[in-house]
Amino acid sequence: MTRTPLIDSHCHIVFSSFKDDLEEVAFRWRSAGVKSLLHACVEPSEIPSIKSLADRFPELRYSVGVHPLDIKSWEGDKTINILRSAALEDPRVVAIGELGLDLFKDSNLNEQIGVLKPQLSLANELDLPVIIHCRDASSPMIDLLKNLEKEGRLVRGVMHCWGGTEEEMNQFLDLGLYISFSGTVTFPKATQIHKCALAVPQDRFLIETDSPFLAPVPRRGKRNEPAFVEFVASRIAEIRGQTFSSVAKSSTANSRVLFGLP
Repeated sequence: MTRTPLIDSHCHIVFSSFKDDLEEVAFRWRSAGVKSLLHACVEPSEIPSIKSLADRFPELRYSVGVHPLDIKSWEGDKTINILRSAALEDPRVVAIGELGLDLFKDSNLNEQIGVLKPQLSLANELDLPVIIHCRDASSPMIDLLKNLEKEGRLVRGVMHCWGGTEEEMNQFLDLGLYISFSGTVTFPKATQIHKCALAVPQDRFLIETDSPFLAPVPRRGKRNEPAFVEFVASRIAEIRGQTFSSVAKSSTANSRVLFGLP
């Protein structure tokens, strides 16, 4: 596989599944040409450990935020203050998130919105992009973002691990957001995601692993890791009829524009 530079724009290597072999994992992502990683945060207690990983691996940047399925950790202003302080204290914090809505695994929409909106406000305050998790919740998410836009509060960021329809994708693109594709784009039956990967503009897509989840073909069912982002790029190249190098260069450039990654 070519060594064209790649960026894994979303991973979770702080998880315990990496505790025994992280140096080997890092060797593999470097060998695969992964020059930068963005480590997503799901709740505030992770922040010190993620920061330590950034100390250990200079190519790593990270976000701070509360995932919609981790809102048990939400303590209102106290949590916002923790996120704000973490972002202001470390320039390696390049985004707020992973935040969003998830109606696939939960149904507490109003409670999730109550955690989402203050984080969007914080991102606006700090002029940082957001990493948006949106599962079975495109309609309320689009409505919320359009209302913020009407108020003059533009949200910039990325729809992480995109799995919605092309129509929904276009509405998020119209709102100025980027679309990120994970290992799910390599799954043979993921025709909806394939259509989105074909239609997304060249300057508006990212690639990611969401490690340790969603390992791509040919590693499906195994623990995912950042090196495997090359399989995501390869499949998108096939879908779009482009070279691997073209997809790698575009996704890398797009990640740098959005997150300021090295």
